[in-house]
Amino acid sequence: MWNKTKFTKLLGIEYPVVQGPFGGGLSSVSLASTVSNAGGLGSFGGQPFSAEEIVRIVREIKSQTNKPFNINLWVNDRDTPLADFQESDYKKLTTLFAPYFKELGLEIPNMPSHLGPQFEEQVEAIFEVKPPVFSFVYGIPSAAILEKCRSLGIKTIGAATTVDEARALENAGVDAIVATGFEAGGHRVSFLKSAEDSLTGTFSLIPQVADAVNIPVIAAGGIADARGVKAALALGADAVQMGTAFLATEQSNATQDHKNILFTERANHTTLTKVFTGRLSRGIRNRLTEELKTNESLLAPYPLQSKFMSFLKAYPATENSNFDFKAYWAGQSASLLKHKDAKVLIESLVAEMNKTDR
Repeated sequence: MWNKTKFTKLLGIEYPVVQGPFGGGLSSVSLASTVSNAGGLGSFGGQPFSAEEIVRIVREIKSQTNKPFNINLWVNDRDTPLADFQESDYKKLTTLFAPYFKELGLEIPNMPSHLGPQFEEQVEAIFEVKPPVFSFVYGIPSAAILEKCRSLGIKTIGAATTVDEARALENAGVDAIVATGFEAGGHRVSFLKSAEDSLTGTFSLIPQVADAVNIPVIAAGGIADARGVKAALALGADAVQMGTAFLATEQSNATQDHKNILFTERANHTTLTKVFTGRLSRGIRNRLTEELKTNESLLAPYPLQSKFMSFLKAYPATENSNFDFKAYWAGQSASLLKHKDAKVLIESLVAEMNKTDR
């Protein structure tokens, strides 16, 4: 049976389908619980939330499902150059963006001082409310954190963009690995080398990682329908993680205009950019990604760039300003999207995959 894998056995779930965890407030309790209740692994990106908020979110998910679900955090949540970023650097950044602020009639903001919660504080919430699964990106938690998760019965999943990262995660003792190719939407979560030096495609990465490690491998990046699931499993994956396909559903916390765009011709044209957060990410091409692609050296490190851009993203939504100035995360297979309901999406995948077993 296609759905009986090392990963489904590890977690006791019905189907080897993981809903990608979305940062930036795009996750929702409804989506995570819907996916888990449908037999997959629902996920919630805790990156923007405080420990207290994560505790509340986990309790809400537990109230809506008794199945396994996943909370995701960013191990490395501050870029190293941030410590040396000065007011003079911020002046260069604001000069670069001044025409856009002027066009929208907005004042240039002062340099943000509050950069959001940090991993060391957030992980305490994981220990307190004990989600069934704790996944992480941008590195590996300390041995002490991983050991505490084991003692609490929390399964751990790390993300790798290269074979070397996958080996490092297995050596650290994680329970499973998301091997994510550069086709994936959102952030490139490399941690041993730069994201620019870690751009391996999903269907090259998966068999290499599967051969290199003994723990379950979850394929991610460019998988949007049953054909991608079949291919990933054939290449040695034990599960798939789907991001854009679930982001487009009514249960996600993406804005309606974001969801709508994912079903248009615009979603066929994605790019890797640092414009919106300071870290390399894949989203739909727009005015900012194209006009500023040669000026990335002037951008602020993460998360300062993300906080700065929030002043543009917060601008009231209009048909033109939204698309020009906002990040619309999407993977390279967005043109394959068909479903706008998470439960229907999983049911469709299962029906197609079951045909394979006949």
